Amino acid sequence: MSLLHALFTSIFLLCCNYEPDKKILFDGFSLVGWQVIDFEGHGNINIEDSCIIIGKGEAISGIKWTKDFPVTNYEVSLEAKRVEGSDFFCGLTVPVKDSFITLVLGGWGGSVVGLSCIDSYDASENETYTLLSFEKDKWYHIRLRITDDKIEAWIDQDKCVDFTIGNHDLSLRWEVESSKPFGITTYKTTGALRNIRLETITE
Repeated sequence: MSLLHALFTSIFLLCCNYEPDKKILFDGFSLVGWQVIDFEGHGNINIEDSCIIIGKGEAISGIKWTKDFPVTNYEVSLEAKRVEGSDFFCGLTVPVKDSFITLVLGGWGGSVVGLSCIDSYDASENETYTLLSFEKDKWYHIRLRITDDKIEAWIDQDKCVDFTIGNHDLSLRWEVESSKPFGITTYKTTGALRNIRLETITE
C-alpha cells in the first residue's frame, strides 16, 4: 500500500467514525472490510473509477462485508448499475433480526424485483414481486431499510418493497448462503457499485 493510499484510507476511517449513526462502507480505493466470496466460477472483482466491479461469472459472483453489521433498525444505500449481462446486477443479502433476506434487482431474466425468500417462496413468486425495466449502464440509487416490523426498499425515489414481516418465515436461497451477514452479488452479469453506506435508525 502506498503512503498516499494509506493516508486516504486513514482519512476515510476517521470520516466513518465522525457520525456514529452513519458509515461509509467503500472508500473508493480498496476492498477494505470486504471479502470476495469464493463462488464456483465467479467473475473477477476489481476497482475501477472509484467503483467496485463485480465481473460476470458462470453463475453467482459477489462480495461480503467482514466487519460488524446490525441485525435490525438500519438502512443500507448504494448506487448500482448493470454493465454486462441480462440478469440481476445487485442482490443485497442482509440480516433481519435472527434471519436473512435478499433484495433481488433485475432477476429472472432481467426485470424481477423482490425479496427472496418469504415463506420459502422466491422473489418471483411472493407478494413482493414486481417487474421493472433496468437500462444498461445507468446508475440506480438503492435504499434498503430494515426495522423490527418492516422491510422497505426504494429505487431512486420510488418505493419498490413495502413488506410487513409479521409471522412470515424469512430465508435465503442456498446459492447465496455464503453472502451472510451482508453481501452483494450478481448472476451471470457484470455489476458496478459505488457510494455504499450504512445508517443506523435511531428513531
